[in-house]
This record gives sequence, C-alpha cells and structure tokens, in this order.
Amino acid sequence: MKYTDVFVEMVHGVGILFAGHFTCEGLIDDLVYQDLHERIDRTRFSDPLEDSGFQYGFNSTYLKKVVSYWRNTFDWKQQVAVLNKYPHFKTKIEGLDVHFIHVRPKHRGDQRVLPLMMVHGWPGSFYEFYKILPLLTQNHDGVSFEVVIPSIPGYGFSEAPHKKGFNSLAAARIFLTLMERLGFSQFYLQGGDWGSLITTNMAQMRPDRVKGLHLNMCMSTRGFKVLLSMMIGPYLPFLVGFSREDVRRLFPFFEKNVWEMLKESGYLHIQATKPDTAGRGLNDSPVGLAAYLLEKFSTWTHKRNRDLEDGGLERKFSLDDLLTNVMIYWTTGSIISSMRFYKENLGSNPNDRIDARTGIFVPTGLAAFPQELLHCPRSWAQIRYRNIVSYTFMPQGGHFPALEEPRLLAADVIQFAKKVEEL
Repeated sequence: MKYTDVFVEMVHGVGILFAGHFTCEGLIDDLVYQDLHERIDRTRFSDPLEDSGFQYGFNSTYLKKVVSYWRNTFDWKQQVAVLNKYPHFKTKIEGLDVHFIHVRPKHRGDQRVLPLMMVHGWPGSFYEFYKILPLLTQNHDGVSFEVVIPSIPGYGFSEAPHKKGFNSLAAARIFLTLMERLGFSQFYLQGGDWGSLITTNMAQMRPDRVKGLHLNMCMSTRGFKVLLSMMIGPYLPFLVGFSREDVRRLFPFFEKNVWEMLKESGYLHIQATKPDTAGRGLNDSPVGLAAYLLEKFSTWTHKRNRDLEDGGLERKFSLDDLLTNVMIYWTTGSIISSMRFYKENLGSNPNDRIDARTGIFVPTGLAAFPQELLHCPRSWAQIRYRNIVSYTFMPQGGHFPALEEPRLLAADVIQFAKKVEEL
C-alpha cells in the first residue's frame, strides 16, 4: 500500500484523523509478482477422478485452466487500478490498523443520503461489493447511500489480531467505533456470512445508532418452535407460519439441511479447530489457496455446480474478479488470520454467548436467496429478530449476492431503507 503520512478526512464538517489515505500501488511489487509466478510454475498437479466434477473439491483439469489464465493473462496491475477506483483509508482502533472504503454519492440538493456500512465474510473481501457500490450511491427517487466497507481485522488490508479471542463481538465493537469516528450518529447496516453476525452484534450493542439492519444470510435459533415446525411444516405449513416457498426450500429437511451441510461444512470444522495447520499450506501455495477459496464460489453459488467439471464458476463470475479476491488474500498473507475467525467464534458453544441470548429490536430486512446454504423462514427469524419490516424471497442467487446478483441485492436494500425511513 502507498500511504500519505497523515490524512484528515472532512466528515460533516468535522476533521477526522486517520493513519493514512492509501492506494494499492504497493501491491504491484515486481519481486512479489516474480515469486508468485515461480510458485505457480512449480505447482504439482494431480489428475481428477473420471466424471467427478467438483464432487471431490476443485477439479484439477479445470484448475489447470484457471492457473494458466492467472499465470499468462491475468493483469494484476489493471486490477489494482480497479481497486483504486474507490478511496481507501486506514485508522487505528484498539491497537489495530483497520482498513475501509468510504464512498459518497454525487451531491444533489433533492436527495437524502443514508449512511450504510456493508460487511463481508469468508472467503470474500471488501472487493465483493465493487459491483453493488455504483448502484447504491446513485439517486433512487430522492434516496442514495454513503457507503462504508471495512475489512474485518485479519482479512485483507486490515491488521490481524495478535491475541486470542478476537470474535464477531470484537469486530462489531471496532466497526461501531469506526462509524462514530466518521461522524455518523445513526446508520444502516448490511451483511452476509460473518458480516451478518457482525452487523447483528452491532445492532444488539447500539440499537440507538442502527436505523436498520439488512441481511442476506440469517441463522435460525434452536428451540421447541423450530422443532415443531420441522415436524408439522411439510403437512400443515400455515399452522407454523410457513409459506409454500418455505416448504419448497426446507424439505425434505434432512436432505437439504443436514446432508447438504455435511457435504459443505468440512472446511468449517477444520477452521474452527486447527486453522493454522491447513492455513500453513495455503499461505505457501498460491494454487492451493486459489483452489481452496474458489471452490466455495462454485458450490455456494449453486449446489448443482458440484456436478460440473468447471464448477460453473464462469457462469456468474469472471476469472478476473475471482482472482482479484484471491490476490487480496495472497499479497496480504491473510489466509491464516481469516481462518482463525472461525475458531474464535466457534471454539466454544455459540449458544452460551451473550449475543445468542439477546434479541434484535431494530428494523430488520431479510433477503432470502434460494441457493443460500441454509434457508431461514421468516417465522424462525422472528424468534431473534423482533422487528422484521421486510422479508423477500429472492428469485435467484446464492451466498455471494453482492458479486453475483448486485442489482437484486441493491434493489432489496433500497426498498428496505425506504420502508424504514417512512416509519
């Protein structure tokens, strides 16, 4: 990264001192790029099983194509220019350098500008939101958003924690401080994956500041009501608050919620127990890192992609976008610290944490994408989120909607915020 010594950003007429306003030219280091190419050239490929698609993980035949593109065609300098399209900042909070992007809409006298923080998850990064940013910062019938996108500490350009225990509650606390430093007394939040938990924690900590919480992933709680609806739902859905679409997405329950999660959660068990062991190999092999990360962009976008030799990756994403995300992890050496976030949050029983026993009372909007890993019906979400003002069955899309279906996600965020503003 390329820093200025000191940068003062004027926010609502207040000077805010940051560690630096930086660009990403420092990522274009000839020695780093030479080292990357040498490591790629030394890759030892193995042959996949016949007709295995992505069922065993990233297919080696297709991996060779991705690696060839990465080595011979991918233009990292051009992608760094894309990263620099939006202004980057760093500020020190609780001893950690926290990276964020801050994008304001073009000034118009007839529009309300609503502050919005969007938080990524794993294996994503701030770059996930680059396609949705121009949609949210343009004028929508008098409403636009001023968007702040931080990197979770330990991910990408944010400094990694140095002590044990940095979980979603710690990230939420830091991001609340960031919004306070930027001068926002009230703001909206949006998140998926870990971002959904972090933003939920922010809403629990400071409901007076969070005007609205929009999520594209919602984890249901356990309890008698959920158990009863699992038993009755397929036969008498209306008695337990299920719609026909809920029934279609949830059942057969064991197949869609247990068996499917067993297929897709092996990484979670590794990262929640011994992240450093697997991480060492990924931090040393760029091709191993790419296979590990990009396999998630295949299956988590659509489960049927497991049956395809190319994993369906280029049906929804470009190799440039996918490899840019990989390069953010590679150039910053942040794969191990990003994986540790699982152990910090799942190393003990999550149901014993204070946030698991605390309701969420701010206005909440949920966008239920059909290919999300787990479906959460509105009736289940209401157990924790007590003020749901918007619940949308999205027509298509999976786990990475900001990158995969930016227009659909942007439209839902906009309609949700307008509803809240009218309350």
